[in-house]
Amino acid sequence: MNPRVYATPLRTRFRGLDVRDGVLVAGPAGWGEFSPFWDYDIAESAAWWRAAHEAATLGWPAPRRTRIPVNVTVPAVGPDRAAEIVAASGGCTTAKVKVAEPGQSVADEQARLEAVRSALGPGGRIRIDANGAWDLDTALGRLAVLDRAAGGLEYAEQPCADVADLAALRRRGSVPIAADESIRRAEDPMAVVRAEAADVVVLKVQPLGGVRAALRIAEEVGLPVVVSSALETSVGIAAGLALAAALPTLEHACGLATVHLLTADVVADPLVPVDGTIAVRRPEPDPAALEATAADDVRTARWRARLDAVAELTGLAVPVGADASAGTRGGAVSR
Repeated sequence: MNPRVYATPLRTRFRGLDVRDGVLVAGPAGWGEFSPFWDYDIAESAAWWRAAHEAATLGWPAPRRTRIPVNVTVPAVGPDRAAEIVAASGGCTTAKVKVAEPGQSVADEQARLEAVRSALGPGGRIRIDANGAWDLDTALGRLAVLDRAAGGLEYAEQPCADVADLAALRRRGSVPIAADESIRRAEDPMAVVRAEAADVVVLKVQPLGGVRAALRIAEEVGLPVVVSSALETSVGIAAGLALAAALPTLEHACGLATVHLLTADVVADPLVPVDGTIAVRRPEPDPAALEATAADDVRTARWRARLDAVAELTGLAVPVGADASAGTRGGAVSR
């Protein structure tokens, strides 16, 4: 069985990306996705490989729930497009809105949030994500403005990069704080807890090394958890659903409705919301979809080198499993 390299354009530029790519591997437990962003080095990408290896060789813990409430993700787009995305979200009543986009003003963010509020209605929840872009003073001023524009924010995700700044912002501001990068990219995720820097933690399966590793972190931090995607295909989203389904409690909608950001998926039955929730299931890659999303030779070679490097670093070999759907044309990594 050859791992499959996919590449699919995004509908809207997101996280600085126009194309999302990665590797799909199959093992005795099913399919896993390995898709660290290219600004992650091999050492940081190792956790992403452990997650894919877990999915393919071990599978995941038993679920406690069968459907997961999810938010719609709104990129840094104009207000009209933001309203369209919410309207087409499959019944989501919570929206996560990207802010702090380079080149955009606070007026742009206000207009986006006002449009999302109008589309959601007064009962919907709005959260924002700044990806650690603000310093403390900027965050204090910006959150007050954006909280009003949104008609009340559920929380602000990673408004500052520094844990001490998050803690100060949480003490001095009125908007609840969620930690993302301070958990998944930190040598010491518990620093957020010790500093009382967050009300919510955002957990992502691939960056944390798998469903079981994320469950251990959730238990250690003892705070409400929002499970979010890393902009994966439905193969990767299934792992996020497995984590959300296995948590003892789930108080917030999860950020797993991101397949709509891709122009194409690798499965025939994508994991998308219905009535604001996604069913906990594990779709398998489809032959035609794999063919349509197969990466070119240059991208495939680049992923092969990366896969070899993380396999060597972790000691976790590429699993061998039945591959009933892959075929042998473009996107297959020969080994």
